[in-house]
Amino acid sequence: MSTSDEVDRIVGAWNTQRADLDFSPLEVLSRVDRLSRHLDRARREVFRRSDLEPWEWDVLSALRRAGDPFQLSPKSLLQQTLVSSGTMTNRIDRLVGRRFVRRVSDPGDGRSVLVTLTDDGRVRVDAAITRLVDAEAELLAPLARGDRERLAALLRKLSLSFDS
Repeated sequence: MSTSDEVDRIVGAWNTQRADLDFSPLEVLSRVDRLSRHLDRARREVFRRSDLEPWEWDVLSALRRAGDPFQLSPKSLLQQTLVSSGTMTNRIDRLVGRRFVRRVSDPGDGRSVLVTLTDDGRVRVDAAITRLVDAEAELLAPLARGDRERLAALLRKLSLSFDS
């Protein structure tokens, strides 16, 4: 197996042409970008095999992660999926049409509704998360567990710098 990748070749060419620049950011972020494309393809395939659109996955997985009784307010779903209220209303309507969720009155506030995951929705999202974990494990298979943990820690550190 080669120890050089396409990024090494690109950075090497740039170093030849522009030795005055530090290309170490490209060595990291170009690889992240390339890996992101592989991850995107793998996720699209998982969702296709699960007969879900990525946006459906976002909503259903938020509900599933909420735990029994697998329900959230539309406002909470908005916060977790980062879409507008009109977009969320449309998404909920479409998921109701697919029988993956239903609207129920909020027992704590009769004027509000909660979005609840149906049994069909739970089965669908559980199958999708199983496929997703398997696909992502396959992408990370070249790394030992310790390497994965170190990489996760480094990416977390970088991610937190943007979130603060």
